[in-house]
Amino acid sequence: MILLSASLLADQAPTPPPPLDLFAQAAAVDDKMSRQALDAIASNWKDSYTPMIIDMVRLMRRAPRQGGSDIIAPSFGDEEVDGSAAGGQSREGAGPRPVPRESIVRARLLRFLEKQTGKRFDDTLNGWREWMWALPYEPHPQYGEFKGIVYSQIDPRMRAFFPPGVQSRIRLDEIDWGGVPVNGIPPLVYPRVVAAQDASYMRDGHIVFGVAINGEARAYPKRILAWHELAIDRVGAVELTVVYCTLCGTVIPYESTVAGRLLRFGTSGLLYRSNKLMFDEQTASLWNSIEGTPVVGPLSDKGGALTPREVVTTTWGEWRTTHPNTTVLSLDTGHKRDYGEGVAYRDYFASDSLYFGVSQVDRRLKNKTEVLTLRVRPRAGGTPQPVAIEVAFLKRNPVFHLEVEGSPLVVVTSPKGANRVYDVRDRSVVLRSTEGHDVVTDANGARWRVTEEFLTLESDVTQRLPRVAAARAFWFGWYAQFPKTLLIK
Repeated sequence: MILLSASLLADQAPTPPPPLDLFAQAAAVDDKMSRQALDAIASNWKDSYTPMIIDMVRLMRRAPRQGGSDIIAPSFGDEEVDGSAAGGQSREGAGPRPVPRESIVRARLLRFLEKQTGKRFDDTLNGWREWMWALPYEPHPQYGEFKGIVYSQIDPRMRAFFPPGVQSRIRLDEIDWGGVPVNGIPPLVYPRVVAAQDASYMRDGHIVFGVAINGEARAYPKRILAWHELAIDRVGAVELTVVYCTLCGTVIPYESTVAGRLLRFGTSGLLYRSNKLMFDEQTASLWNSIEGTPVVGPLSDKGGALTPREVVTTTWGEWRTTHPNTTVLSLDTGHKRDYGEGVAYRDYFASDSLYFGVSQVDRRLKNKTEVLTLRVRPRAGGTPQPVAIEVAFLKRNPVFHLEVEGSPLVVVTSPKGANRVYDVRDRSVVLRSTEGHDVVTDANGARWRVTEEFLTLESDVTQRLPRVAAARAFWFGWYAQFPKTLLIK
């Protein structure tokens, strides 16, 4: 029998993680207090604690650059110290501008990271993020609670998203602040609509997102929805949550009811891999808007998911022609915005650059190349297969057959670029070409009518192919969520 001494057992015992208050003290303006806390953290340091430092630094201003400031976001404080304390000149004379105290704290914390990790990256934090995301995910056991404390400096309501012991299905270090407080991008709640003939503000070329349920059609103009990113609505007697993640380019209408429970959603102000995280008001759980699943909070381990409904991205002229009785969102939203076509996010949409980094990208397409996306569940059940089809490819191939996980599908694209996916089911049906925007011809010359719910054989309306939910997205945003995507281009 081998006896181990108490001292040897103590040496082998796991080192307890630093308490959360040490990290708060590390961000103190007082130099002595901060350094004492950093020394204590260093004694029990793990590289997996890096996100906690980055989360704090993220909300602190950089030191002003010559000729102007370089502000990342609102922060813990905005007091200034004179230039001599920061190694520069004083306010008097023509010397550099005073440095905010938080900029000094920011620099101190980044120097600490460099010392602890042996890494050195530029001040944008992008390098730090990429490095820490590549590490195994072994967070501080109270990292979720810590994130709530940090984000409560932006908006106290954010703390409810990260209570002590919060459950999560995703890496919390990949959740970032999107630059606004809770509902800072105001959702539209049962927005006012008008009939098509009364929408004099709409032009035929304006982009709309069209939804038709139980015989009722509604158009959501991009120029309006881009300013709000979320619409709580009712179409065809179905309660909907229409989510528009402008950053990742997705518009998805979801049924608002999960397991018989009607949920009301809002905008959290947070992102996951540049994808909008919404929250339900009932439980304050965070939901991945591109999947429709709860990923952080009380519902994250319940297995529920929102049901997506079909949507089409097209022009107002084409939508109005195919749906003459449609309604469309009114400009009278109750909010003051410039709802001009192409105004919202103009610079972002015009560039391939990202506002927020993601953990992985795929260079087979440019970041913001538009793709039609869907997830196909195997016939026998199991994990859905993500699929992305380049929109430009579909424009060149207006009737495109594919088979995924044993499911034969066809994508029909209208002359104005509207994409609709249908489940062929009977593999003997081979569609060949389109006639305008609402008819497809098969190999035998028979005509099939294009609708929002089915492809219907004109000569026998009992033969119809059901619609499959699919949505547009930017390639980078979809790939960041689903790196095992089947890409067709």
